[in-house]
Amino acid sequence: MSASRRLRGFTLIELLVVIAIIAILAAILFPVFARARENARKATCQSNLKQICMGLLQYAQDYDECLPFLYQS
Repeated sequence: MSASRRLRGFTLIELLVVIAIIAILAAILFPVFARARENARKATCQSNLKQICMGLLQYAQDYDECLPFLYQS
């Protein structure tokens, strides 16, 4: 094997093609991840609201169907 054959590496074109492919994949996947994060936030919010509602209903059952008083400052 000659010395020039062993020292051969990637060409600039090959590196640019790989970088372009990675950039295209990133451009496709970032909106998908953002949408998944937004859906997770919505699910968390719905769960929190349901827990608040269940707590209020339990409070009303324990205190003769009266809801807690709202203090305004």
